[in-house]
Amino acid sequence: MEPRPGRILLLIGSAVAAFAFVASGLFTLFPGPRRDVDYLVIGTLSTFSAMLTIFLVVVTGVFKAGDGVFFKKRKAAGGNTATEGA
Repeated sequence: MEPRPGRILLLIGSAVAAFAFVASGLFTLFPGPRRDVDYLVIGTLSTFSAMLTIFLVVVTGVFKAGDGVFFKKRKAAGGNTATEGA
């Protein structure tokens, strides 16, 4: 399955939007003056939300396209071929 340019732009745009939304929300939530640990927590949670967004977009796209990860094995027509010819 070849990735389409629109799909890649959706993926990147949604990750950037999630990062910006969570970061701006946490900056308003944390009181000032902020310490280094506050910036660490804000950056960590914003990055987590962006990565979660990327994961959800990719997983829903894979299942929507029908290209699942697990496939059912096809049964052999002639029986067990592993024991034949040994």
